Amino acid sequence: MDNVNAAVMSSRIQPDGGSSLLEMQDVCFERGGKAILEHISLLLARGEIMTLIGPNGSGKTTLVKIALGLLEPDSGTVARKRGLRIGYMPQRVVIDPVLPLTVRRFLSLGGKCQLGRRRTALEEVGAPHVIDSAVQSISGGEFQRVLLARAILREPDLLVLDEPVQGVDVTGQAALYDLISRIRTRYGCAVLMVSHDLHLVMAQTDRVVCLNQHICCSGHPAVVSKDPAFIEMFGKEDADRLAVYHHHHDHVHEPSGEIATHPPGPHSHDHHD
Repeated sequence: MDNVNAAVMSSRIQPDGGSSLLEMQDVCFERGGKAILEHISLLLARGEIMTLIGPNGSGKTTLVKIALGLLEPDSGTVARKRGLRIGYMPQRVVIDPVLPLTVRRFLSLGGKCQLGRRRTALEEVGAPHVIDSAVQSISGGEFQRVLLARAILREPDLLVLDEPVQGVDVTGQAALYDLISRIRTRYGCAVLMVSHDLHLVMAQTDRVVCLNQHICCSGHPAVVSKDPAFIEMFGKEDADRLAVYHHHHDHVHEPSGEIATHPPGPHSHDHHD
């Protein structure tokens, strides 16, 4: 986490003011002569949940590392709001199975934090009971909650989550995504999330960015799920299933995903479980 903060401090800083926390413009990144990311531009605002989706090797984790300042783009610019506090939940944490490490101690690694704050963070993620347990002894779902607690210790402005429900069963996944949404509301933070769990995450995100080295499509889930680029990438069956839950309501979405301001007629979305 200290590496993340140091990287952010060395990056281009935006002036104070406005709701924008992170902005990328025309970002490109290569490795070994191979294009990993091509001409990526995006803007992340306070209070927004943005989810990156795409096949394996599409550049999602690389984009997250550039957002964090852990990697520098070959071209383009990355700007972050001055004083931005970032909480980061990595895709994978490997802990020596014989290392005597309690959850309490694990939460203190990487920076000083009062015990009361550690307890509060665990309470916020629904895992206060594991504070004195060995990290190796808790379940996969409990460990993901501990990682999330660690990410919110500093009350972040931006929460970056790389595959936050990895290794968790479907019921636990739904609960974790709901928890992430509540954390966003509690802290008023933005969330940048990578996920393969399309069905569940599409119901909890404000904006989807479909990535395959470049941005294929982006917008509100209800709009993106009908985009030809999305359908080509994930297939029509998945696209139909991801047309997010059936419900009737009195509004329609503009192509951007925003609610239309003109008076709508009767309207429904066909959403499927």
